[in-house]
Amino acid sequence: MESAPSAAPAFGQADLANCEREQIHLAGSIQPHGALLVIRETDRVVVQASPNASQFLNLKRELLGRSLDEFPGDLLERISPHLQDPLQTIPMAVRCRMGEPASEFDGLLHRPPGGGLVIELERAGPTIDVSSHVEGALHTVVASGSLPALCDETARIFKDLTGYDRVMVYRFDDDGHGEIISERRRTELEPFVGNRYPASDIPQIARRLYMRNRVRVLVDVEAAPVPLTPRLSPFTHQDLDMSMCFLRSMSPIHIQYLKNMGVCATLVVSLVVGGKLWGLVACHHYAPRFIHYEIRVVCELLAETIATRIAALESFIQAQAELSVRRLEQRMVEAISREGDWRSALFDNSHSLLQTLDVTGAALLFEGQVLTTGEVPGTQELREVGKWLDEKPRVPVFATTSLSVDAPQFESLIPVASGLLAAPVSSSPSEYIMWFRPEQVRTVTWGGNPFKPMLVGDNPDELSPRRSFAQWHQLVEGTSEPWTQADLTTARLIGESVADVILQFQSVRLLIAQHQLEHVSRQIGLSEQPVLITDPAGRVIQANVPLELLLRVTPLRSIEDLSSAFSEPARVERALRELLRTRRPWRGEVAIKTESEETRPFLIRADPVFSSLDRVMGFVLLFTDLAEINAAETARRRFQKGVIERHRVMTLRLDSTSDLVYRNLLLSVVENAQLAAMEITDGVDLSRMPEMLESVRASVGRTAELLEHVLWHATRAAETEDPSDGES
Repeated sequence: MESAPSAAPAFGQADLANCEREQIHLAGSIQPHGALLVIRETDRVVVQASPNASQFLNLKRELLGRSLDEFPGDLLERISPHLQDPLQTIPMAVRCRMGEPASEFDGLLHRPPGGGLVIELERAGPTIDVSSHVEGALHTVVASGSLPALCDETARIFKDLTGYDRVMVYRFDDDGHGEIISERRRTELEPFVGNRYPASDIPQIARRLYMRNRVRVLVDVEAAPVPLTPRLSPFTHQDLDMSMCFLRSMSPIHIQYLKNMGVCATLVVSLVVGGKLWGLVACHHYAPRFIHYEIRVVCELLAETIATRIAALESFIQAQAELSVRRLEQRMVEAISREGDWRSALFDNSHSLLQTLDVTGAALLFEGQVLTTGEVPGTQELREVGKWLDEKPRVPVFATTSLSVDAPQFESLIPVASGLLAAPVSSSPSEYIMWFRPEQVRTVTWGGNPFKPMLVGDNPDELSPRRSFAQWHQLVEGTSEPWTQADLTTARLIGESVADVILQFQSVRLLIAQHQLEHVSRQIGLSEQPVLITDPAGRVIQANVPLELLLRVTPLRSIEDLSSAFSEPARVERALRELLRTRRPWRGEVAIKTESEETRPFLIRADPVFSSLDRVMGFVLLFTDLAEINAAETARRRFQKGVIERHRVMTLRLDSTSDLVYRNLLLSVVENAQLAAMEITDGVDLSRMPEMLESVRASVGRTAELLEHVLWHATRAAETEDPSDGES
């Protein structure tokens, strides 16, 4: 009997063997630089609180069980206008006066899962000129022409804005490891740029919290956490979900990790690209440091803009690669007309296959032949690689940076083929286009030995995170330079283009070379793309299985039998008759009826095949599913609608001056988003376009809401500021 998985350890009860599952969002305690109240919204009564709240808020009374209207000050008055607001994803900040004597506080409001309203209070900071902090930074971000330049500017902007001793831009790779790709620091500090840190340093639970709560502050690693009273939420009778709490205390393991680094305070801001955690802006300070609300929210909205710019820059790179693929496809089609074959377009110019993917060799395995360019394994070895790929699950593109690790029988290929990309070009066995990268012996610099993440102290029951963060150098052999997402997409596009050209070429061969009918018919029959071939009169010569399954028309004897499968049969029938009569190519978008009586959009490409200028041998019809294209177009329209909606300002909350600032800053945000959308629609493959555009649209919405919050807060803070009060 299989044993049940071990339960996730409660907060503070984890060790290094199970810290990956520690419930850090159920901390049950806060950092002592603020106070936390949970109220029942129906009667505004405090039902849960941090025990330091009375002293922190200058209230000489017990808070639990009391209504907010009993407290001296205007907290209830300030939060009341927001009790109808959605407060699940972005907290709302209010400036209030409380206590005896009265002091100013900033309160952050949000609703946790399960009920209640959380009010987190911190000592009020000075109001800032949001426009001066944001406007120039936005223009700098939008003007950054490359990813390295953008990351360098990001580190500089956050260093100037927050004043931390060290600011790092930290990027995650596909395996979850992080690398510091840019930093700004005090000159006497050791540089960390280029250091890598293992995925285990940031557990998956923490990564999910970085997605929900985009800014996290640790004020002092030596500060003792303050437990909540009562520990369990009166609404759920479980630990309070503190995912959105800025005061939430940190895991003891993380605290020890920072102490081992010599770090006293941190600020971490998430960079979310395409709905995924791309990286972090990590700020370290070597003395306790607290950042007030307005600076934190400026950090968050700048991070949204930076993430949008990252999406644009990465999409631009992909767009350039896709343009190269389309040019290659055009050359292959022209080569068929000029030379009767398409392969010369692939191999006459090495730039087509090598430079586009930054590889040293490429090979095509097709119809028993092997064509190569650059440095590649021998012919027999290439055939063996093809057979090995046949044994693996079929995917649009296969990638590895360590072929000899995946398949030890290919160890001898390490010098030329440590890295392999392969895309199938037909449904037949061992027919692939492949790219190779040689072994790249390199030294990876880790921030400490990643293979020794824990140490046993004097007490064998005590485990400590890595204590040494001295650079640890790992010699990596038998691997190539890693393949990027752009490489994978480019390889897939080239594979699809070659497969399409092969299908067209084989269809032509079927019409011209009848003696090859059996072989070519089998090739077309194995194709996953629906295809129909007719004679000059429109009589069906061959319809492959995907077409028969798609149309469900039996028997299919003539091209005119197709019309009944479409939602507009008369229109399609007219177009097909015109095709037979005029012998001119036809391109048409159609809707095909499914078994469930729904419709699926397709593009029909119908072309006559000529053996001479005046003789038509027949017709080839290819069917392309437009579902992804239409989904991408819907995403584009939704994006534009969402961006336009963000031009509307909630003027009931903002005064005329704040309204103008909001409009000017939002204009820069929208311009950045529209630029990113253009790059995404040009550069990202269709399957990813909706999620990428939705991510940018959501980022614009989040940024607009953050702008509104911080400007509204600044306006209210200016109203409540008393010049006689110093900053507490």
